[in-house]
Amino acid sequence: MTARTPDHPIVNLFVDRWSPRAFDRSTIEEADLKTILEAARWSPSAFNIQPWRFVYARRGDADWQILVDLLNPFNRDWAQHASALVYLFSDSEVDGKDGKPNRANGLHTFDAGSAWAHAALQATALGFHAHGMAGILKDEIHEKLGVPERYLPQIAIAIGRRGDTADLPETLQERETPSSRKPLAEIAFAGAWA
Repeated sequence: MTARTPDHPIVNLFVDRWSPRAFDRSTIEEADLKTILEAARWSPSAFNIQPWRFVYARRGDADWQILVDLLNPFNRDWAQHASALVYLFSDSEVDGKDGKPNRANGLHTFDAGSAWAHAALQATALGFHAHGMAGILKDEIHEKLGVPERYLPQIAIAIGRRGDTADLPETLQERETPSSRKPLAEIAFAGAWA
């Protein structure tokens, strides 16, 4: 495990969160998964539109394999060992009011990212890990999951307990370590871009 030391004091939860690929193939209680999704539900949202939507399955559920098969082959190879898969969608439209047509929601992806972060942190707080994946079969998701077209697939999230790195394909084993972060001085500038 690499050293992860913040430049300034923060809650340990932020540093403890990372995205492993090795999962132990255990199950997750529905209550734990619902707690993770509940944290996502409480994310901040522009104009309180709350555009995030989730489709999920737990290992052993009837729909599990459908969600596994919607991952690209690279992600499917390791994420199939997670305890749950969650697909995160965002509503690209805002419902019109008083007979007006729907309008585009320019912040739906931003808000969905907030929901993902809240879910990942809650998973960490419960002793699970969450790994977000953009490698999903977006062209097939709407039809196979019955999702209306206005809801755009953002990522899939593998959730589970940490497994043995040796169970990963050899090409992924050395990458199975928490990543570092750029120094704060490299990403935050007082007054103007430096």
